[in-house]
Amino acid sequence: MSTYMAKPAEIQRKWYVIDAAGKPLGRVAVKVADLLRGKGKPEFTPHVDCGDHVVVINAEKVILTGKKLEKKYYRRHTGYVGGLREVQYGTLMATRPQLAMELAVKGMLPDTTLGRKALTRLRVYKGDAHKQAAQKPEVVEF
Repeated sequence: MSTYMAKPAEIQRKWYVIDAAGKPLGRVAVKVADLLRGKGKPEFTPHVDCGDHVVVINAEKVILTGKKLEKKYYRRHTGYVGGLREVQYGTLMATRPQLAMELAVKGMLPDTTLGRKALTRLRVYKGDAHKQAAQKPEVVEF
């Protein structure tokens, strides 16, 4: 008996909604990354993109445990000399909570073309309203 390998044409993609209100950022990001990758599917194949679409709502209500709001920083570099830009996570969560969620999920996906493709299927919203109601997404509880 040979090992089953999924083919890209055979993949059935589903839509999921995750409510992040009151849950730790890392716990939500792990669940989202698993769904984007397709790790919970029986036909999961590591070298084939077999993940699903994920909509995250209430990103501003996610919690960071401990003193991460003051001690954790989002750092990026402009590419110029002395161009390091730092933003505290407290400020980032107040101004752009969607970016904080996307960065957490991005860090849990592989740094390959599969990871970049999976990240395009992620939609993060600040409030509880989203634009994907026509896709009839399933609610994920954890």
